[in-house]
Amino acid sequence: MPGEVIDRPNPAPKPSHVPDFVEQLLVPAQKTNLDQKDCDALYKYRRAAAYIAAAMIFLQDNVYLKRQLKPEDIKPRLLGHWGTCPGLILVYSHLNYIIKKQNLDMLYVVGPGHGAPALLAALWLEGALGKFYPEYGNNKEGLHNLISTFSTSAGLPSHINAETPGAIHEGGELGYALSVSFGAVMDNPDLIVTCVVGDGEAESGPTATSWHAIKYLDPAESGAVLPILHTNGFKISERTIFGCMDNKELVCLFTGYGYQVRIVEDLNDIDNDLHSSMLWAVEEIRKIQEAARSGKPIMKPRWPMIVLRTPKGWSGPKELHGQFIEGSFHSHQVPLPNAKKDDEELQALQKWLSEYKPEALFTDTGDVIDEVKSVIPPDEKKLGMRPEAYKAYVAPDLPDWKKFCVEKGQQFSAMQAIGKFIDQVFVQNPHNVRLFSPDELESNKLSDALAHTGRNFQWDQFSNAKGGRVIEVLSEHMCQGFLQGYTLTGRTGLFPSYESFLGIIHTMMVQYAKFVKMARETTWHQDVSSINYIETSTWARQEHNGFSHQNPSFIGAVLKLKPYAARVYLPPDANTFLTTVHHCLKSKNYINLMVGSKQPTPVYLTPEEAENHCRAGASIFKFCSTDDGLRPDVVLVGIGVEVMFEVIYAAAILRERCPELRVRVVNVTDLFILENQGAHPHALENEAFDSLFTEDKPIHFNYHGYATELQGLLFGRPNLHRATIRGYNEEGSTTTPFDMMLVNDVSRYHVAKSAIVGGARSNERVKLRQQELCSKLDQDIRQTRKSIIDNRQDPDGTYDMPSFD
Repeated sequence: MPGEVIDRPNPAPKPSHVPDFVEQLLVPAQKTNLDQKDCDALYKYRRAAAYIAAAMIFLQDNVYLKRQLKPEDIKPRLLGHWGTCPGLILVYSHLNYIIKKQNLDMLYVVGPGHGAPALLAALWLEGALGKFYPEYGNNKEGLHNLISTFSTSAGLPSHINAETPGAIHEGGELGYALSVSFGAVMDNPDLIVTCVVGDGEAESGPTATSWHAIKYLDPAESGAVLPILHTNGFKISERTIFGCMDNKELVCLFTGYGYQVRIVEDLNDIDNDLHSSMLWAVEEIRKIQEAARSGKPIMKPRWPMIVLRTPKGWSGPKELHGQFIEGSFHSHQVPLPNAKKDDEELQALQKWLSEYKPEALFTDTGDVIDEVKSVIPPDEKKLGMRPEAYKAYVAPDLPDWKKFCVEKGQQFSAMQAIGKFIDQVFVQNPHNVRLFSPDELESNKLSDALAHTGRNFQWDQFSNAKGGRVIEVLSEHMCQGFLQGYTLTGRTGLFPSYESFLGIIHTMMVQYAKFVKMARETTWHQDVSSINYIETSTWARQEHNGFSHQNPSFIGAVLKLKPYAARVYLPPDANTFLTTVHHCLKSKNYINLMVGSKQPTPVYLTPEEAENHCRAGASIFKFCSTDDGLRPDVVLVGIGVEVMFEVIYAAAILRERCPELRVRVVNVTDLFILENQGAHPHALENEAFDSLFTEDKPIHFNYHGYATELQGLLFGRPNLHRATIRGYNEEGSTTTPFDMMLVNDVSRYHVAKSAIVGGARSNERVKLRQQELCSKLDQDIRQTRKSIIDNRQDPDGTYDMPSFD
C-alpha cells in the first residue's frame, strides 16, 4: 500500500551521463510535512479506495470480505485494469486534500482511461456516484451494486467515459488527455485541471506535441493545467520509454519544453513528498497568473509539472507462480486471472484484499468511516460534482448573419464571407467562443476573423499576454483536443482545416461522438455545443498543391456516425455558407461538417433564398433549369461548390446545343436529406424525394466526395437504377482546377454527356442526336485537356458564370 517500500522488479533507472549542471534545473525536494492525523486519513482513504477498486475487478459477492472468499464470490469474467489504479488513487486523495485546504476549483483528467476502478472507487467514497446514480449510494447495497456489476452489462464500464461523474475525457485511444485539459481551462480563469499522463500514453505523438500547449495559454484570461507524468515503468506487456528515463533525462526534456519539474518518488514518505509538490505547483501557478493579471506578465512563464514514480500495481500481489506481479506488466490488467478456478490464486486474492483491512474502513451501515471522509472537500468542490463537467453550456450570442451576405450575382469567397461573420461572433462572445486551426487561416481566406482579435500564442514577445480568440498550431490532434475540452466545459468552438487533413483526427472525432452519445443517455448531463468543422482548400481547388492534398474522406467518417449525431452540409455559395455556419454555431450535441470553397465563386441566392434553400436541404435552381424545372427529361444534381458550378455550366451547354432536352437542376446542401426514408432525422419522405427528383426520370449526381458514400446514402430509395453518380475518383496532381474536374469525370462536359444519355431514354429528339452530341463533348474534353497541358492554365472564361438568357 502507498507508504511502504517495495523491492520492485522495475528499479529506478540508473543515472545517465548528463552534465552536472542539469541538477540545477531540478526543483529541490523541499517538504512541507503533513499533520500526522491528516497523513493517517490520507493513508486510510487510499486503502479504502484501493480495496474497492480491486474488489470491483474480482468480486460479485462478499464485497466487504466478511468471510473467506469462495470461487462463487468471483465474477465469471474478470475485466478491468489494476496496474494504474494505485497511482491514480494516490493523486485523487491529495487533490481532495489540497482542494479542501485551499478552496480550489479543479477537474481531474485521467489519460489512462482504463483506470476506471480507481476513479469509481473515489467517486463512491465522496458520494458523487450516489448523487448521479442512487443505486450506488453510500451504504451496503450501494457498494455491493458498484462492485458486483462493474464491467458487466448491468453496471459501469471498465473505461472512464461520459457515465463517470467529473469526466471530460475517456482515454480509450491514448494521446489526448493533455490537449483536452488545456482546452478545458481556456477562458476558465479560476480552474485548475490536474492531468495524469501515463508513461505509456506519453509515448504517443499527440501527447508529445501537447506538452507545448502551455505556449497557447494566456494566464490572464485562462486557468492552468498541472500535468503529472505517472511513470510506473510498464505498459500492457513491455517497459515504457519514460519509465526507463532517469531523472536527469526527464528534467532536461521537460525543462526544454518550458516546465519546472519536480520529481515525486520517495516511497518511504510519499504523502509528504506529493503534498509538498502539489503545494509548490499551486503556488507557482498563482505566481504566473497574478503577474499576468496585474499587468506585469512573465515572458515565457515556466509552468509546474510533476513526475510521479510509483510501482506498477502498487499494493497488489507481489509474486505468483514464480513471476513478479507488482512492479511488472503482469499487474497491468487482472493480476490473478484464474482466481475463480485456481485455489492458489484465490488464496492470493484473499491475502491481497485482507491486507487493506476493510473491516477497519467501513461502518456497520456500509459507508466509509469519518476519518476517510475528513479529506474529502464539500459537495461544490468535489471532483465528481464539478459543474464544468456536466452542466456548463453557455449559448453563444450570435449576430444577424444576413448583415454579412453578398449581393446575388457577384463572385465571392464563402470563407471571406464567414470570416467577417466569425469576427463579429468573437466581438459578441469575448469569453466563450474560440477558433482552433492548423496554420491555415490565411491560406483558407479566413483572416477577417482576426479583425478584432489575435492569435493566442504566448511564446514570443509579439503576442505574449495579448490573449486572442484564435489558436493556430500545426497539429490537428491538438486542435481537436483543445476543441473537445473547450466544448465539453460549456463553450463553443470552430475547427477550420484543409479538407485533406481532417482525416488525421477521424478516430478522435468518432470517440468524441461516442462520449457525447453516452452523455446524452445519462439523466444528468446537460447539452453541449456542437463540434463544428469547416473543410476548405478542397481537392477541387488545390491551386499549388498536389495529390497529397486531395482527400474528401472525412465526409464519409461523419456519415457513419449515429443519425442523431451527424450533420454534413455542402453550401453552394457564400450566402448559404453564412446561414449554415450561423445554424451550426447555435446547434447542440451534433458533429457538424461544413464543406466549402475559399476561392471566389458565384453567389446564386439572395439571403432570403439562401435561408429557404438551407432550411429545405435541397431545392430546384430554376434559373438554370428548363421551364423552371417542369416536366424534365433528366435531373442534374450538384452537391458541393465546384461540382455544382459544373452542373450549372452543363445546363448552359445543353440549353445551347440541345434545346430539345428538358433539364431540372437541383442543388443539395444537406447531404442527409438523401438518406433512405426514416434512416436520418433529415431524410426526405419518399414522396418529397420524388417531388424533387421525379419518380422515374434519370438522375445524375455530381458529388464532391466519393461516389460510394452517396450510393450508401441512397440505398433503399425506390427506382435507383435510374441514378448515376460521379465524384472524386483519386485522380489529379499539381494541375489546374478545371483539369481536376476533367480527370475526375465531374466536369461540365461529363455532366452534359450524362444528361444526354439519360434524357435520350424518354426524349426521341435527343436520342436521334445522342451520338453526335456525345462525340462533340468527348472532343471538348480532349481539346481542353490539351490546351491546359500546352498553356499550363485553364482556358479563359472557365469560371465565368454562364448566361441563361
